[in-house]
Amino acid sequence: MATAELEGKHLLLGMTGGIACYKIAELTRLMKKAGATVQVAMTEAATQFITPVTMQALSGRPVFTSQWDARIDNNMPHIDLSRAAHAIVIAPASADFLAKLAQGRADDLLSIACLARECPLIVVPAMNRQMWANPATQRNVAQLRADGVIILGPDAGSQACGEVGEGRMIEPEDAFEAVVSFFRPKLLVGRRVLVTAGPTFEPIDPVRGITNRSSGKMGFALARAAQHAGADVRLIAGPVALPTPWGVVREDVETAQQMYEAVMLSIPDCDVFISVAAVADWRVAQASEHKIKKTATQAVPTLSFVENPDILATVARLPNPPYCVGFAAESGDLEKNGEQKRIKKSVPLIVGNLGPATFGRDENEVVLFDASGTTRLPRADKHSLAGALIAEIARRLPDASLIS
Repeated sequence: MATAELEGKHLLLGMTGGIACYKIAELTRLMKKAGATVQVAMTEAATQFITPVTMQALSGRPVFTSQWDARIDNNMPHIDLSRAAHAIVIAPASADFLAKLAQGRADDLLSIACLARECPLIVVPAMNRQMWANPATQRNVAQLRADGVIILGPDAGSQACGEVGEGRMIEPEDAFEAVVSFFRPKLLVGRRVLVTAGPTFEPIDPVRGITNRSSGKMGFALARAAQHAGADVRLIAGPVALPTPWGVVREDVETAQQMYEAVMLSIPDCDVFISVAAVADWRVAQASEHKIKKTATQAVPTLSFVENPDILATVARLPNPPYCVGFAAESGDLEKNGEQKRIKKSVPLIVGNLGPATFGRDENEVVLFDASGTTRLPRADKHSLAGALIAEIARRLPDASLIS
């Protein structure tokens, strides 16, 4: 992640009772690392699972637990804490606290602060699967959504009680991603974006193959940035070991042909196609069914190749194509090769970089090629660069002025 994605944001982090309180230590660390100031307020039940001392050490600020706390000059912490916040995040949010919020009850510091707030409220539920499925809880959640409260999760899986089902709190990394996304300008709201990322792998035999050094980091960062910008994002990924960005639908493929087929199935439903994957230009014509053995008498095997489909060019030449963005990873003469690739593939925008020098690294520097010329974006970490690229793409889209 970019190091200052929450710079200037002040968050009131409310904790209610539940074993998922241990996850909030990591959530606090992530938000602090991203530049936010975090003020923790805990219910009495939350202090049974993790101590205020721990949360004070992590947040760097005194923790509030009582509406009668006299450290606030006017003795009104429920007012002052909520007024200072850009958002209130309740994590974990117990079934009892969801009921309080839905009914407008205010019998402790945190519930009073939520009722008196003037800022957005983000809620991260965590409870036993039967508590989550209970009709009363579902009514309360529906009411909160109708009231404009943002609900994150829950996830399904193993629970501390030993049962398995829906109700466990989403992971702190996902909660952090959702909070960052909340504050991002929604430049692509209403748009459907398809991204390809990573390398492809073309088999020679069952254990060997031809691939490349693409890490997939730039493509994954762009999928994340597009989701932050409000888009409905689908990511088609080659063989990489990267976590799926929060809110993004992912499909894994291996070969160029598989990627081509996956893209062509998704293209009719997308408005923007960002082709970041480093797709192999050729594949072995006849991959061996069995491992090719090396023997003392056998000659070095000869491989014959056939050309893989050009995914970007194929999409760009459809009768009614989405807005297409390609990537040109060049080893030299970027200015010439980038523009030539844009014209050859008939795409409105090419993002060029000196690929071999940046594969696998967390920073990059790119040049944009479109019909009006070139635009150079300064070197930055890939998440920051992805945000800048998404803004550039959004600005170039047809009817971009109609998207808020």
